[in-house]
Amino acid sequence: MTSLDDLPIRDELRGRTPYGAPQLDVPVRLNTNENSYPVPEPVVEAIGKAIAAELRDLNRYPDRDAVALRADLADYLGHGLGVANVWAANGSNEIQQQLLQVFGGPGRSALGFTPAYSMHPLLATATGTAWRDGRRGADFTLTVEHAVAQVREYRPDLVFLCSPNNPTGTALDPAVLAAVLAEAPGMVVVDEAYAEFARPGTPTALALLPDHPRLVVTRTMSKAFGFAGGRLGYLAADPAVVDAVQLVRLPYHLSALTQVAARAALAHRDTLLGTVAAIVEQRDRIVATLRARGWRVADSDANFVLFEVGGDQRVAWRALLDRGVLVRDVGLPGWLRVTAGTPAETDAFLAALDAWAASGAGPAASAGPAVTAGGAPADRSVGPGPG
Repeated sequence: MTSLDDLPIRDELRGRTPYGAPQLDVPVRLNTNENSYPVPEPVVEAIGKAIAAELRDLNRYPDRDAVALRADLADYLGHGLGVANVWAANGSNEIQQQLLQVFGGPGRSALGFTPAYSMHPLLATATGTAWRDGRRGADFTLTVEHAVAQVREYRPDLVFLCSPNNPTGTALDPAVLAAVLAEAPGMVVVDEAYAEFARPGTPTALALLPDHPRLVVTRTMSKAFGFAGGRLGYLAADPAVVDAVQLVRLPYHLSALTQVAARAALAHRDTLLGTVAAIVEQRDRIVATLRARGWRVADSDANFVLFEVGGDQRVAWRALLDRGVLVRDVGLPGWLRVTAGTPAETDAFLAALDAWAASGAGPAASAGPAVTAGGAPADRSVGPGPG
């Protein structure tokens, strides 16, 4: 049989594996940061009606500029944004790919600070953009001094920052963003996929857009809106940036069905976002409970929690899976990530973790460094993970 090694693929893609998380049929799935709450029936009906009304015109191409959808997204974001400031695509991954296509490419580079969202370096590679890893501190933090030093060293064409950061969960220090914006020679992309879950008082980069024409904020409807199956991501930026990404977008890249479904969801955003408070409650419950039981846990502004299991995290991952709970191994030695879901899912996760700890594993078996204010170890170096 023919294998990848037999095909003339690009050299930089050889030996790589596709991005992905296990999709297993288990009672409790808490590995991909989905919203555990199903779409409410009134919203299901509204989306169904919107799609049904569009079906007769499927012989025609959709609005390739998605103007009505972009207007709805701008209205949701506020901050004085309009249609010209917003662009939408199939998930924030496609948005970020388009940004790399137009501002990156051969002979150009992108800088990120791992552990962070692992699709950023993969998208860079796929677009022929050199990836520079600025890395985070051993405690997962990113300081002004370190970020600026990395920007000065690499002079990247794009800088990727995540707030809240995935997989660590903590929001970006506004001083870091301000310093990077002042120093970066190219575009600065702030990935705010989990912004709706941030703790009160956490600033958004949207407020900085008027004074920074090279700043881009990317968002998604997959998480807080519970619209992961709809595949809708978007960006907010200076109108010139929106014009730029349209140079590389595929014709009619957003289907008519996606557009009307997303608009119907946005029209019911109060209902859909009504689950955010419940998810945040479970996130904070997980953090507090694990810390009370001696686990080391990173602070979280997202809908997930990163916690230390010690030793080979794959052993803990399998132990939880054997007890019916699927969490995420993001490739950080000794750490796992769990999505905050429903109260019943939290119960199941905590019970599975307790059962594993009772077998002789757990906090006592993974004695390590003290926890910093950010909840991560003070002296363990970490590297990038696959998710």
